[in-house]
Amino acid sequence: MTDSVRWDLDGAVATITLNRPDARNALTTEMKTALLAAVERAGSSPDVRAVVLTGAGPGFCTGQDLREHARELDGAPGQVMDTVREHYNPIVRAIRSMPKPVLAAVNGVAAGAGAGLAFACDLRVAARGASFLMAFARVGLAADTGASWTLQRLAGIGRAAELLMLAEPITATHALEFGLVNAVVEDTELPAAASALATRLAAGPTAAYAGIKAQLDYAAAHGLTETLEQEADIQARLGRTEDHRTATFAFAQKQTPTFQGR
Repeated sequence: MTDSVRWDLDGAVATITLNRPDARNALTTEMKTALLAAVERAGSSPDVRAVVLTGAGPGFCTGQDLREHARELDGAPGQVMDTVREHYNPIVRAIRSMPKPVLAAVNGVAAGAGAGLAFACDLRVAARGASFLMAFARVGLAADTGASWTLQRLAGIGRAAELLMLAEPITATHALEFGLVNAVVEDTELPAAASALATRLAAGPTAAYAGIKAQLDYAAAHGLTETLEQEADIQARLGRTEDHRTATFAFAQKQTPTFQGR
């Protein structure tokens, strides 16, 4: 992709790596543009069935590059926050709407928009040395990158308010206790653990995963009656897939199904 965002494809797993390690992968305008392109590429590529988002070096992502931000505030303050609509919102929508699972491999500090990106993913595995910081209030801002939506759904509204208002860092262990991550592994084991989980997902029923993502997002904003109807629609569509047919016959014959992702 670019020097600041790397793209790797191993089998059916695409790995998107934020690659400004000297700046702990702080997000510049160029980097946000490249990240959106990488996420959209992963979402549209028929060769990709699972995605890993991670960071190079000691940090996952410290959010907005504040040096670039300060220069922009000094030059055109009225336009600075347009980055939320122009960059962050499209990236989060692309992750959430992608019809395949996205795994965040959090290798170090995830702060501000960096944490928001991790929380927008479907699953999160964190290194034991990783940490999370909802840093927005520290610079006089409220949440962005979907954090006001994801945080309370992952950890509850009380914990979300605490994390956003107090803006204090939490360890990976505490993040696991709060429900913000799915697993914590030793730092040296993170690449292998993320690869194993992503490979498992890539071998799974991709269309079903897309249906599950759509159901979870829909149910978060709709009542039971509407949600039941949406479930019925999605199940009807999935019931016509090759994966469902193959898996049903395999289970009936006490065999392990092989999913083709369609």
